[in-house]
Amino acid sequence: MTALAPTERLWLGPYGRVVAGIFSLAFLVAFESLAVATVMPVVADELDGLGLYALSFAAPSAVAVVSMTIAGPLMDRRGPGLALRAGVGIFSAGLLVAGLAPTMAVFLVGRSVQGLGMGFVGVGLYVVIAKVFPDHMRARVWTVMTSAWVLPALVGPVIAGLIADHLGWRWVFLSVPLVAVASLLLIWQALSRLDGDPGVTADRRRLWWATLSAGGILAVSLAGQRAVPWWPVLLVIALALIGAYAPRLLPIGTWRGRRGLPSVIATRSLLSAGFFGAETYVPLSLVEHRGLEVSQAGLLLTSAAVLWFSGSWIAANVPALSSKLLRVRLGAVCVLIGTGAGFLTLADTVPVLVIAATWSIGGLGMGMAASTLGVLLLDHSGPGEQGVNSAAMQTSDAVVQSLVLAVGSVVFAVMLGIDELTGYVLVFALAAATAALAVAVTARLES
Repeated sequence: MTALAPTERLWLGPYGRVVAGIFSLAFLVAFESLAVATVMPVVADELDGLGLYALSFAAPSAVAVVSMTIAGPLMDRRGPGLALRAGVGIFSAGLLVAGLAPTMAVFLVGRSVQGLGMGFVGVGLYVVIAKVFPDHMRARVWTVMTSAWVLPALVGPVIAGLIADHLGWRWVFLSVPLVAVASLLLIWQALSRLDGDPGVTADRRRLWWATLSAGGILAVSLAGQRAVPWWPVLLVIALALIGAYAPRLLPIGTWRGRRGLPSVIATRSLLSAGFFGAETYVPLSLVEHRGLEVSQAGLLLTSAAVLWFSGSWIAANVPALSSKLLRVRLGAVCVLIGTGAGFLTLADTVPVLVIAATWSIGGLGMGMAASTLGVLLLDHSGPGEQGVNSAAMQTSDAVVQSLVLAVGSVVFAVMLGIDELTGYVLVFALAAATAALAVAVTARLES
């Protein structure tokens, strides 16, 4: 079975439970990500693990590269059911380990197990969309997934903080597994009807390449934090590992902007890296240079999350933007404009409202472009390719984002001791240059 009966309804009829399951699983991943960021200072303090603080964020992303590499061909061969169910189970087990951890080392193991599960879940959601929904409905389903990140962005940190204050930080992790299983049950029946292609085979070397690439991502994140005295050597080793092995997990020519699918993947990775590269420093600059409270600066990120959803909804529902290529190009330009908000934070004469409006344009562009690029990925993927191509896109995102963030953190840390303002200018320039490169690559999206 490759699709359910055609209908225009999403939340009702034969699609209802599948859409609800997709939303719930995406919501859980989003909530967990934002909640962990909120309670991590408390975790590090109680478990005496400040030295492993950065690693607790880098490890899940790195490990997910390995599980995505396994998940892609497995789902193409056997359908998404087995791997997605396993992913939810592994993700839940990681939450339990983290929530019960007596030491920071055990907590780090739990976080890594979470990452292993998240890799399966991330690829699984893409494959379910590809197999269940006809082409003309996929953009709307992507909007559903995007909306699953908005509510956690609005209330996730607050809820996590309240749980940590009144019940203890462990319940931020221990309360999620039951909800994760309930979310999976919503799409359980549909998963049972989604077949794969038994003729699909996988190159066993890919697992080795993924492991080395994951090591590179982990190392570049540590080097970017300058967590060890010999971080420059670590950075060189990390870049060598990533440069040698990560491209082998992607379609040929992805990092050269080859036409068609490679450029689809490259565009999304560059846009995400540029946007998040700027997002890392915009709130900090508002606090340092404009005197805003941390909560006030955080509202800027919330507004971008809301506009991200709005961009995704516009892309799926506005007839004037029916052209997927137009949506991506327009969205990419908006992201480039949004990165300019970073430079505006350094100019005292620019009102904060102008900065907020500029940054919101970037969020709007991300919603418009990222969701459409996901649809384009599936358009370029035939039966037996949906899993491996979905894994490639998410692997590329993880690698490129980690590289841009690591380079930015090194540059910023070095410049703090020389000229802080120049440090801000350089990290914002790196983000803008990355987004500008994405705009250029959009010219090569057509095969």
